[in-house]
Amino acid sequence: MTSVFGTASSGAGYDVVCVGESMALVVPDPPRPLCEGGTTRLDVAGAESNVAMNLAALGLRVAWQSRVGADPLGELLTARIGATGVDVSLVEVDPIAPTGVFFKDPGPGGTTVHYYRRGSAAAAMDRSLWRTPDLTGSTVLHLSGITAALSEGCADMVSYALAERPVSGAMISFDVNYRPALWPVRTAGPVLAGLADQADLVLVGLDEAATLWGTRHPDEVRERLPGPGTLVVKDGSVGATSYGPGGSTFEPAPVVEVVEPVGAGDAFAAGYLYGLVRDLPERARLRLGHRVAAVALRAVGDLGELPPDTLVHVATRT
Repeated sequence: MTSVFGTASSGAGYDVVCVGESMALVVPDPPRPLCEGGTTRLDVAGAESNVAMNLAALGLRVAWQSRVGADPLGELLTARIGATGVDVSLVEVDPIAPTGVFFKDPGPGGTTVHYYRRGSAAAAMDRSLWRTPDLTGSTVLHLSGITAALSEGCADMVSYALAERPVSGAMISFDVNYRPALWPVRTAGPVLAGLADQADLVLVGLDEAATLWGTRHPDEVRERLPGPGTLVVKDGSVGATSYGPGGSTFEPAPVVEVVEPVGAGDAFAAGYLYGLVRDLPERARLRLGHRVAAVALRAVGDLGELPPDTLVHVATRT
């Protein structure tokens, strides 16, 4: 596999490298059931690239590493994501497998999603991804449980990263990101717990932890995942609790008028990771996570436009 988007320099030293699948997204515009046909909007979406784009907006040096097809949709993904300031030179182009795509289907009972990702270029990722370029000097490698569910090769790639630490010196961040459509709880529960327990930083929603492991309180999640140096448990509109060397810290979530919840978890991860890279106090990291998530919650789509004062209100308070 090769990249046509440039070559990363040896020892690039990114603040954060986000690794995972992104897909083309088709949305009826204006919103209506897909079966009615008509005009649509073509966009891009993906948990790890969402994190990367938010981090770029916050001013970090960030790269997105993945695989796309040698097709117009692959070009769309790299162009859109790269236009936000994310380095896409690590993206491999698969000459055979296509870029994945999914459709949103708005209806009276809510929006359902239809995925067409089987056999995609991203699903063909494997541990060979770690043989491309030297990322020594990078601070954080960010992964998610979505990647582990895509294929056996992807699962092995994530497992290898956590066990062998291919990016020397980088801490590994792991967002559990359980997706029921990808795998059942009986399979995902033990696999995701095993992966998460090897990471340095883990982010997980209290609701998904309850689904996966039957844990009902953040303290119970910590008991289930004792391994990570830092564990952040998000409880929606209630707040987030982190567990680390200094004990536990709780930060309430701000009151937000929700337009669409999609992308809020990725936005929270980006805010928290920014605080981590910049060595902000723990409470400030959580607060920034909430603040970036609030922007996503008030936007239509996965990303919102961060206000210029996003960092000022957080970094000046402990």
